[in-house]
Amino acid sequence: MSFLIALGALAFLMFVAYRGMSVILFAPIAALGAVLLTDPAAVPAMFTDKFMVSMVSFVKAYFPVFLLGAVFGKVIEMSGFAKSIVAATVRVLGAGQAMFAIVIVGCILTYGGVSLFVVVFAVYPFAAEMFRASNIPKRLIPGTIALGAFTATMDSFPGTPQIQNIIPTSYFGTNAYAAPVLGTIGGLLILAIGMVYLNWRRRQALAAGEGYGEGHTNEPEPIDTASLPNPILAVSPLVIVGVVNWILTNKVIPTFYKDGYSIPWITPGQPGVTVAKISSISAIWAVEGALLLGILVVLAFSFKTVVAKFADGTKAAIAGALLASMNTASEYGFGSVIAALPGFLVVRDGLAAIPDPLIREAVTVTSLAGITGSASGGMGIALAAMANTFKDMATAAGIPFEVLHRVASMASGGMDTLPHNGAVITLLMVTGLTHKTSYKDVFAITCIKTSMVFVVIALYYLTGLV
Repeated sequence: MSFLIALGALAFLMFVAYRGMSVILFAPIAALGAVLLTDPAAVPAMFTDKFMVSMVSFVKAYFPVFLLGAVFGKVIEMSGFAKSIVAATVRVLGAGQAMFAIVIVGCILTYGGVSLFVVVFAVYPFAAEMFRASNIPKRLIPGTIALGAFTATMDSFPGTPQIQNIIPTSYFGTNAYAAPVLGTIGGLLILAIGMVYLNWRRRQALAAGEGYGEGHTNEPEPIDTASLPNPILAVSPLVIVGVVNWILTNKVIPTFYKDGYSIPWITPGQPGVTVAKISSISAIWAVEGALLLGILVVLAFSFKTVVAKFADGTKAAIAGALLASMNTASEYGFGSVIAALPGFLVVRDGLAAIPDPLIREAVTVTSLAGITGSASGGMGIALAAMANTFKDMATAAGIPFEVLHRVASMASGGMDTLPHNGAVITLLMVTGLTHKTSYKDVFAITCIKTSMVFVVIALYYLTGLV
């Protein structure tokens, strides 16, 4: 019975998310409903000392990353830099490489720190124009954008500042560049196989005589590229974010901050400030510093363009960051409550039947990401409940924690893109398409992405590469 209660809570949360209801509201309802069925008297304590404590700890650790990432993406958009990067990439690759150009643009923007949601809005007008000119079915645009923005540069390539690559650092004491060889190979395989799939779908449509189509909704206006900023100037903030992230991660923070760092001048009688383990927070500090500098660089390069829209634009970015972080934090609190239920022992023991630590971690993370419809939420639930188990198993097997980091990160971006995923819903809404017409290709990219996690695991065992 206890297992059915835990399973029912998960199923309920997945159902309400699929129906488009607020996870912020329903995550505590689902979690406390499970507690109510287990021990009614424990509901208040579990809410205060388990759900809320876990939720707040997530916000404390990651909200600045969500906030700075959203603002950076917004100023990149308002400055015209995003459109300039897209237009330049399209010119270099040519209209005949429409799909490849859109994938590359998505990779550049996300690896540079631009939010996935901003990428969708920035890339879609160019994708529509190129697909129309090349007579490629519009229904293939979502899968193409998903391959560029939701896969390799989200969580596979080392150093990406996306939150899916940052969360594991707190659990495994790693940094954003964990397992660089495995991550790079895995990311390249995803992109290569994904492009093979998309080109196959394009050839199918061509053989059937299908073109771009007519009567579409949300068709963008023609793009005026004459007044866009210089593309070298436009891409420089993205490069700066990557370089500064690396410098802070590998040079500055390890040099100036050691475990047990404290601030001696705090007013006597006030609580002290001490960071016991710098390794658990250094990657977050590095990303925050890099994104902050990236924002300042955009403002310096395009102050007049951005300042006129800055107030309204940053309000929208902050609202988006609040919603995204609170959604994920609610799922994190939900996971901590479920992990404390007696029924979760059945789940844990069931997963224990998977003897390999990396496969167990991948299955756990991608399953929970699929259930919640959130890569960061699913990974947060999995690692909050089982990170210590994964670490103990890895230590016993002689597996570096860097590999645990990369597998967890890549697995989080696997089955998370089920139909109820927020990014998928936004992507279809922006492109004016539906699940019926275009989700099949997004799901195919999802399956390719998920399978590559296990290829990376096999590669590690065969070669020992990290």
